[in-house]
Amino acid sequence: MDTTDCDGNVLTTGDTVKPIKDLPVKGTKLTAKLGYPLKKIRITNDPEEIDCKVDEVSVTLKTCFVRKVLDKKGKKKR
Repeated sequence: MDTTDCDGNVLTTGDTVKPIKDLPVKGTKLTAKLGYPLKKIRITNDPEEIDCKVDEVSVTLKTCFVRKVLDKKGKKKR
């Protein structure tokens, strides 16, 4: 099963995503802010979760709260 974002775009390791809303990180005072790019994500064994870093802290996020960063032609942004 493929890992997809909230819009159905397939996510792969190394992609950049943006949260679709402010996401407080449990156990810390950190918040993954709306629209802030999270670079170099890692795919987990669970297709509904990804690993990434928020302010140098590794966190696991649900894919239903992130959107893949695409260029204007709908392709993966590098």
